[in-house]
Amino acid sequence: MSAVQRPPLEGVRVIDLTTFLSGPSATQLLGDLGADVIKVEALTGDSSRAIAGPEIAGDSAYYLANNRNKRSIAVDLKSPRGLEVVRRLIAGADVVIENFRPGVTARLGLEPEIILAEHPSLVWASISGFGQEGPWRDRPAYDMVVQALSGVMSLNGHPGAPAARLGIPAGDVVAGLYAVIGILSALQARGETGQGRIVDVSMLRGQLAMLSYQALYTRVNDAAPGPQGAAHDSIATYRSFRGQDGREFVVTANTPRMWEDFCGVLGLEALVMDDRFVDAAARLRNKRELWDVLEARIAERPAAEWVDLLGEASVPVAPVKNVLEALTDARAADDGSLLTVRNDAVSFENVATPIRFVRTAEVEAAYPPVLGGDTIAILRGELGYTDDDVAVLVADGVVGAEAEPVGVR
Repeated sequence: MSAVQRPPLEGVRVIDLTTFLSGPSATQLLGDLGADVIKVEALTGDSSRAIAGPEIAGDSAYYLANNRNKRSIAVDLKSPRGLEVVRRLIAGADVVIENFRPGVTARLGLEPEIILAEHPSLVWASISGFGQEGPWRDRPAYDMVVQALSGVMSLNGHPGAPAARLGIPAGDVVAGLYAVIGILSALQARGETGQGRIVDVSMLRGQLAMLSYQALYTRVNDAAPGPQGAAHDSIATYRSFRGQDGREFVVTANTPRMWEDFCGVLGLEALVMDDRFVDAAARLRNKRELWDVLEARIAERPAAEWVDLLGEASVPVAPVKNVLEALTDARAADDGSLLTVRNDAVSFENVATPIRFVRTAEVEAAYPPVLGGDTIAILRGELGYTDDDVAVLVADGVVGAEAEPVGVR
């Protein structure tokens, strides 16, 4: 048995200039993988700290959900001395990630091309709504904006109903994931060449990529697909059904064997030999007639009974659960899907990073940082400022520092 290895990104330093969700979700993942993430915040803090809604010990749950495993330094980026602090941080970093609108970093004096000329091994990642170039580069973008522009919203919801935003922030999170993929690819190449590079991730491009086969279907058919509801454009027996009790469950009977077993469980064996439903193409062609028969039969028994019977027959099936039920199941499974994040005074449960490594040390989940909670330690430790220098920077409002020790609320 080989020895336990260190977390894969241990020793990689990330300067996090991001706010809100797309960037913080990316840097949280990097922190989960072992990177040292220094979150550079304005003196007023990441805007997500002020999101209304549930709170934990006075902190926005929205902020807490995306900022574990980071340190926070609060800096006035519009101050020349504040900019110098950030430049010194960048000089000791492997990765910088930001999600300002295109052009903002240049106005701040942090032009990526110039920074890379000074630090050729640096990986710089920019997340924006529409990319660093192009006619829409200056437009503001949020999750629902890119869901709408990409066609994703038009596919969500039920036929005949208005377009619906996905209930998860896919525009933000997917952009964050693509940013991490780009960063890791750039670090891999740097290991061979010694050269860093700029990674440009667009939220809109991320949503377009998520269209997957629907994008090609649209081109082939020269027509836009409509809302998908709980069905599939190509597989008639890939959809949800409602049991006698009103609960929903999904069936994905994709193969001939699954189709036959599905019919057998329902007591509708005659459908297998019916010319209208004899193969997948016929079932898709005659799906409305097929659905009428299936729905009538399924409505005769509670959903849970069908789920059990179909499961026993190895037909892919699952109840449609709400988020509370899904998280309760994850907790009961105790398989690492959830983790507890705590400091000295409070804790909360959150969803863990789904990436696992065999025989690798786990990164202990660090509580999301207090605004400026690590400012003094970073200035003294990583950047080498003297105590007098630090005192002046704090007194002049160039940096912000949490008065209480980190971890105390």
